[in-house]
Amino acid sequence: MDKKHFDATKLIIKEFKIIKGEIEAPFEFDGTQIESYQTDMSFDVSFNTEAKLLKTDIGFSIETKSTNSQKEARAKFDFVYMIHVKNLEELMELDEDDNLEDVEHILMNSIASIAYSTSRGVLMTRFQGTVLEDYILPIVNPNDILKDNI
Repeated sequence: MDKKHFDATKLIIKEFKIIKGEIEAPFEFDGTQIESYQTDMSFDVSFNTEAKLLKTDIGFSIETKSTNSQKEARAKFDFVYMIHVKNLEELMELDEDDNLEDVEHILMNSIASIAYSTSRGVLMTRFQGTVLEDYILPIVNPNDILKDNI
């Protein structure tokens, strides 16, 4: 694929939805006993090339790791982002049957970065006033998101 000029201003978040949002913590759970958090993530991108849309599904499962606790606190959140890419046709390659064959890495990297960092902010606000209020989704390399999930 020839290198194309990527322009982040050609990306528009058209829609955002929280598909799932749950926090489970026993009443007697002591948040001062939290030592660490286990975070698992899922990430998937699908394309509608005719509409120049990307649908990004990103999910998080978070569990506390505490001292002296028999039951941990847990959270499960799933988000969907619909992103319009004004010049999608310039950043992708189709095969002879019009199936997606390749996409510019910088576009995918940007989509992963946008979805992940926006989700971080949403989680921070959702966790306020709960036993997970000190949790902040860690900063990661977007290439690691893509490597494991695309």
